[in-house]
Amino acid sequence: MLELLLDPLAWVAFATLTALELVLGIDNIIFIAILVERLPPLQAARARRIGLALAMLLRIAMLGLLSWMAGLTAPLFALFGNEISGRDIVLIGGGLFLLWKSTVEIHGSVQGEPGERAPHPRASFAGVIAQVALIDVVFSLDSIITAIGMVDELAIMIAAVVVSVLLMMVFSAPVARFIAENPTLKMLALAFLVVVGVVLIADGFDFHVPKGYVYFAMAFAFAVELLNMRARRAKGLR
Repeated sequence: MLELLLDPLAWVAFATLTALELVLGIDNIIFIAILVERLPPLQAARARRIGLALAMLLRIAMLGLLSWMAGLTAPLFALFGNEISGRDIVLIGGGLFLLWKSTVEIHGSVQGEPGERAPHPRASFAGVIAQVALIDVVFSLDSIITAIGMVDELAIMIAAVVVSVLLMMVFSAPVARFIAENPTLKMLALAFLVVVGVVLIADGFDFHVPKGYVYFAMAFAFAVELLNMRARRAKGLR
């Protein structure tokens, strides 16, 4: 362990992997922020912390099962001419879940009379945590496969995962509050989750879309929306 602490390359690997884990965790933070919005404020804060804690525990547990993770890439059967592995099943299932959940949320946001905000029924705390746990499996899988491909030392992987999730916990509340206070940003976040769902399904069928393209497109859309918000406020509009 002392050798790792004194190795500059280990610190470079740790910093790089932590940054990548944070980038890969953006969609997780957005999904949790949208899910907990229907809970009372105190329960919402608790659900965010529990959801991210689950993400950290799942990632560490998967890192401890490296041989099992490697086995997930072995083909199980063929579908539409593509070999499907355990990893592919998780990605396709997670992508379909994201598509369904995002579509339901978008429908709930736009329904109702014109000019009125659509009513949002309260969700149960256990139901929200169950959905967070389900999607955490998908996001954890993607994150851990990235970690395994980048770093050989288990200690570095675990340290990067723990630090990245702790940082996500720090930023999750401001992100959730910002999304809740700006309905147009919530719609943009839901559109982002739809895109992520499609990318996960495509990845499950071996059609690999570089995530950098997706993140750049969403960052550009986010920047444009921030300009729109500033313009609306300058005119006295929301």
